Amino acid sequence: MLAGLLAARGAVVSVDRLAEDLWRGTPPAKASASLQAYVSNLRRLLEPERPPRAPAGVLVTRAPGYALRLPDEAVDAWHFEARLEQARRAAAPRSRELLAEALSWWRGPAFQEHVDEEWAAPEAARLTALLADARELA
Repeated sequence: MLAGLLAARGAVVSVDRLAEDLWRGTPPAKASASLQAYVSNLRRLLEPERPPRAPAGVLVTRAPGYALRLPDEAVDAWHFEARLEQARRAAAPRSRELLAEALSWWRGPAFQEHVDEEWAAPEAARLTALLADARELA
């Protein structure tokens, strides 16, 4: 579930889409309750200091589903992409420094643990293309 939300890069992922992805098209009878339990557990992991019943600040509820609200620096792929964009706008030698930093955040194939998941393929391909761009610019 977390990987699917990360792949959405802050965009809302619908409850239906999460259920479809989690259970590969065959959600259980009580999928909604299970999904709510997953969300609750994930929120506790992401915000261990958040008091009970306090609004979530990281895994937020937004119709029709959920979204992650994290700074770019909190997610390797997002940090990589942010530095790559900064490098594209910067002049040398700062551009090279930013490219080196971007490339240092790359840790192997994107979504490697989810290679067989349909939802991961588009984001993995997009990130792989960005990696190729970064290497070409470097």
